[in-house]
Amino acid sequence: MISQTAEYALRAIVFLADNAGEAHTTEEIARATKVPVGYLAKIMQGLSRSKLVNSQRGLHGGFTLVKAPRELSIYEVVQAVDPIMRIDRCPLHLEGHGDELCPLHRTLDKAMGQVEDLFRSTTIDQMLNSPGEHRPLCSFPRNP
Repeated sequence: MISQTAEYALRAIVFLADNAGEAHTTEEIARATKVPVGYLAKIMQGLSRSKLVNSQRGLHGGFTLVKAPRELSIYEVVQAVDPIMRIDRCPLHLEGHGDELCPLHRTLDKAMGQVEDLFRSTTIDQMLNSPGEHRPLCSFPRNP
């Protein structure tokens, strides 16, 4: 339902949120999130342009989150790198449909709307502190 770019951006943001307190380089983030470093560099530029991360050059440089994880939604991250596209008119440009969507495209748009609503209402902090055995990006179980 989301692109690889959006998932990679979410991985990077989750890593930064879970490892706050110091800046992390693209290489560190790539290693931890298993994202190709060149691809991640472009994603991080997009997140920086969208003001979701700060980029600091030089010794002890790297990326940090701009917002607290409890204030940052999945939706904001996804929209920054690969926006969810809603269907507001017939993608086939069929004249007979006018402004009305056919049942297929109406259903697809409704599904995208539900995803959008879930992403808007879920913060990065909620993902990190979700009940369950595992934390995002961690191969080790939670401590009880």
